[in-house]
Amino acid sequence: MQEKNVATVPGIDQGLTRALREKGVLRVDDLLRAFDENSLGEFQKPWGAKTQKVGKAAEKILRFARAISSGEEKLLQTPALPSGENYVMFDLEGLPPQLDELDKIYLWGLQVFGKKGGDYLGKIAGIGLEGDQAGWHEFLAAAKSIFDAYGDVAFVHWTHYERTKVAAYVKRFGDENGVAERVLKNLVDLFAITQDSIVLPIPSYSLKVVEQYVGYKRSQSEYGGDWAMAAFIKATETSDEGRRKELLADILTYNREDLAATWAVFKWLGTKKVN
Repeated sequence: MQEKNVATVPGIDQGLTRALREKGVLRVDDLLRAFDENSLGEFQKPWGAKTQKVGKAAEKILRFARAISSGEEKLLQTPALPSGENYVMFDLEGLPPQLDELDKIYLWGLQVFGKKGGDYLGKIAGIGLEGDQAGWHEFLAAAKSIFDAYGDVAFVHWTHYERTKVAAYVKRFGDENGVAERVLKNLVDLFAITQDSIVLPIPSYSLKVVEQYVGYKRSQSEYGGDWAMAAFIKATETSDEGRRKELLADILTYNREDLAATWAVFKWLGTKKVN
């Protein structure tokens, strides 16, 4: 089965996959039979023109491999989730430099979940520098309205992307009222919390994989970051106003469901306690 392929173990990159295959380690169970933490830590993998040891990553790799092999999750510690009654789920959609010279965030998505949930706030940026700046300021206004209504609430996101981009936009356009600084202070990376607290029998810790594991289901048959980028580019290039609105509405639905999926994982993690 594909999920038993050694290349699907989180932490095993392409170079390590090639090196393992040269040793006849093709499947997850092969890896578990061939290595313990010490021997895998000493194992050499390609690194540019040279090689380097797997090192400390060996422990985490073997944890994931055992979970995939057994099909059972393993709780390492109680997830270090922030406490509160309400939480902002936060997700950005961006165009990389090869697609837009600005390296631009084209959609800033926020929504409050919890005891007193709020409406979805998806702010789509316009074309060009002025549109990019307008999108940033609309995001700051939305974040300020949340702080005004909910106080010092956590902004929960998946991976480091949101932190990196908010910091970059502060440098690009400034943070006159200190809202972005407050957002940065309150950011909570749910991806890191998940990886640190629980080993899952899945081939990836991407949100799209983890959300399915916890039972979240989307309404769209097509979705994903690459899909959203392509849809946004089509929306900016089409002269059909009806088609543009349809594409943007689909992108907003995708982003809104990203937020709902993040909340679903957050709630699921909240049920996990070390006895």
